[in-house]
Amino acid sequence: MTADHYFSAEPATPAHNRQIDINLAGRRLQFESSSGVFSAGRLDPGTGILLRKAPLPGPDTTGDLLDLGCGYGPIAVALALCAPLATVYAVDVNRRALDLTRANAASAGAGNVVVAEPERIADDVRFAQIWSNPPIRVGKEELHELLTTWLPRLAAGGTAWLVVARHLGADSLQQWISAQGWPATRHASGNGYRILRVDAQNS
Repeated sequence: MTADHYFSAEPATPAHNRQIDINLAGRRLQFESSSGVFSAGRLDPGTGILLRKAPLPGPDTTGDLLDLGCGYGPIAVALALCAPLATVYAVDVNRRALDLTRANAASAGAGNVVVAEPERIADDVRFAQIWSNPPIRVGKEELHELLTTWLPRLAAGGTAWLVVARHLGADSLQQWISAQGWPATRHASGNGYRILRVDAQNS
């Protein structure tokens, strides 16, 4: 995509920062957001449904977790607070978003968040869980490339949790993922969104 959007590496839109209050993991937190990042003015409704309806990791969870397309960091921070023994990787191509995630994780006391561009994650890292509100609007080809890059990095027995708007092709995406060999099921629905559970391929 060549247009300036939240999936641009360097947003051309001038940064206009704002504060957003969000209830996450039983705590009321203040996040810093900015123009040029995904859902800059509020917690995206799909992200909110994902965090309410998918099973968040427990305090005994260990290993590596991934927030794919982290934006300003609400999913990564929620995972990190729920699973303080795990390492949460927050990945995005948008460098402004990455800077915001670093600041928000630090502000929340989530010291187990590793914020990085995708290419900086070591190839041998495997994830017990992948969480994502994927960038559907990048287009089908780029979305499929994104998923076929990261879903193979689920650890044995690992699970990915994706939220996709029904009118943006959630059901067809579920079918496509299953056709690639990753068992994909609809875990929940709400307010026009689907929560998809995707399990690691059998080795």
